[in-house]
Formats: sequence, structure tokens, C-alpha cells
Amino acid sequence: MWWRHVPAGVDPLGRVPVAPDGRWQRGEVVEAVYLADSPETAWAEWYRGLAELGLPPHRALPRDLWRFRLDVEVADLSSPDALRAAGLKSPRPSRAGWPAFQAVGERLFSEGWAGLVAPSAARPAHLVVCMFRPGTRLAGVRRMGPPRRIATPPVPPTGMTT
Repeated sequence: MWWRHVPAGVDPLGRVPVAPDGRWQRGEVVEAVYLADSPETAWAEWYRGLAELGLPPHRALPRDLWRFRLDVEVADLSSPDALRAAGLKSPRPSRAGWPAFQAVGERLFSEGWAGLVAPSAARPAHLVVCMFRPGTRLAGVRRMGPPRRIATPPVPPTGMTT
């Protein structure tokens, strides 16, 4: 199972007019959907993003928490050795280091990978998946059941870095 939260009522796999940049890709090159290995990791990434933007959690609620199953092969950058082999260090919770990660992600996309799995910058002992979406379809990602609506800020997860 993989997890993602979105603003309440929004399609969790929906597209936006201008694809945003992420740690592993630039929106102008390829759109992507990011998933986390647990709800706690998804919330850690949320808290990291809010801290970077200086936003209080209550301003970004309510949100819907969705579960997904993946049925697709992705590049495995989940270990320190795999990151080193790609010329990267462990991800840090800041946008400042994104260009090096984006270059690797975009290279993997150009090689035909559907996505990649890597350590979470916000919760380093856990994982995130970046699924590339080169067109309208997101292959191998299936939502599981209805979402859970979250109206109050969740407890910050253990092992979180901001």
C-alpha cells in the first residue's frame, strides 16, 4: 500500500494546468505523482512542505488521505548505495538540493522507467515513490477504497525532519 493526501474533494490522481516541480522531476519535463509508504510518511512530507513555505497546518486542511496499490516496476534508489551509484547523497528536507535529484529522475524517465522509489527527505527511514506521468494516463497505480477525510492537523510523525 502507498499513500497520498490531497485537498478535500480533489481527485487524488487529477492533473493541474501547470505541472509542478518535485524533488525527482521538473513539471516542464514530465508530470509526476508522489506517494508515501505510510500515512505518517505522507504527513511528514506535508509538514516539511508547510514548514518550508511558512504555513500553519490548519490553513491547509481539510485533506483526503487515499490508499493506492502499485503494479508497475520502478527504479530502486531506496538504499544509500543506490543513491551513491546515481551520484546522490541522502535527500535533505529542502528544495535547495532538488536540481541534482531532478536530473537523475529525468534521466530515469528518459530511459523508460515508470517511476522510482527513494528515501523520504522528511522521514529518512521511510520511502516515497515518484510515478512519472508523461501523458494523461498514470500506468500501474490503482486507488483502493474511499479516502479518509482529515479535518484537524495530524500528530507530527516520529522520525520526521523538517
